[in-house]
Amino acid sequence: MTSPDIHIRKDGRAGRITLNRPKALNALTYEMAMAIEETLDAWAQDDAISLVIIDAEGDKAFCAGGDIQKLYETGRAGDFAYGQRFWADEYRLNALIAEFPKPYVAFMQGFNMGGGVGISCHGSHRIVCDNSQISMPECGIGLVPDVGGSLLLARAPGRVGEYLALTTTRMGPGDAIFAGFADSYIPNDEWPALIATLCESGSPTAIQEAARTPPDGDLPDQRAKIDTLFAGDTLLDILNALRHDQGDFASKALKSISRNSPLSMACAVEMIHRLRGPSADIRRALDLEYRYTFRAMEHGDFLEGVRAAVIDKDRSPNWQHDLDTPPTMAAAQMLMPLKENGLTLEKKDATA
Repeated sequence: MTSPDIHIRKDGRAGRITLNRPKALNALTYEMAMAIEETLDAWAQDDAISLVIIDAEGDKAFCAGGDIQKLYETGRAGDFAYGQRFWADEYRLNALIAEFPKPYVAFMQGFNMGGGVGISCHGSHRIVCDNSQISMPECGIGLVPDVGGSLLLARAPGRVGEYLALTTTRMGPGDAIFAGFADSYIPNDEWPALIATLCESGSPTAIQEAARTPPDGDLPDQRAKIDTLFAGDTLLDILNALRHDQGDFASKALKSISRNSPLSMACAVEMIHRLRGPSADIRRALDLEYRYTFRAMEHGDFLEGVRAAVIDKDRSPNWQHDLDTPPTMAAAQMLMPLKENGLTLEKKDATA
């Protein structure tokens, strides 16, 4: 499968994937995701390819997320199967990247959110620069941190994962490395020369040699506060802790949280807690995420969230629940096993 929105080629010993929708902030379409998957499947078996490099055109964004316009249109029309298939196929790509047998190098300038995180932050070598801004903003549109992002959040230091999921805070380069979403800080103007070296050598060793000390972020200084305020077992516990704290940090966090779907946030907290520990891996995370996204249009806040943020842009979503009585039971139901509809990560016939 090919797509005009993505440039795929071989360059020396490297396989090159370049997202090419800069005017749309390189938002990931279904066709782009499937083109990446088809390419990676081939390159995994190709001895001429020693490593993979993924980057993007433009200065503003590596990838500002998945292209959700068609998801919204089909869901509004009562067609939930399209979204369910979209997410299942996208998650299969995320697992492929996380388990890829060769070095996978991602150059992440500007905004990198949601679906963009899924095609970059599971790679073996993740590079940021001064303008990098990485986030998982899904709770703001009635989803949960997905594309394997729940696993990254669960692996973040202390309770930083809960904080990032609930507040949808954007991380600069220093914070992205601190939280485990990136590995190396290299100034953007040095990227072309580094990419040329990687293509010629087929080895990622030049990345470590080029890496610099990243700019200071905010999370290290906020860590103690985050660990105290976001330690609760449930969303309600976290909200109570924030409400009883009189400081500016808690006040700002509450303001951010108040914009987001209570159902999504309750599920996000539960997912992160279930995935914390050595037994969790990308497949377990994607399975848990799919339980939510499979139900997101019919039973969740997704369609309303997208309407308010993207379609009407009134920023006034009418969520199903409120923060005074967070939806514990509804959250549990959203994360119940899907049985015969569960995620398999196996390719299905395109005509099915």
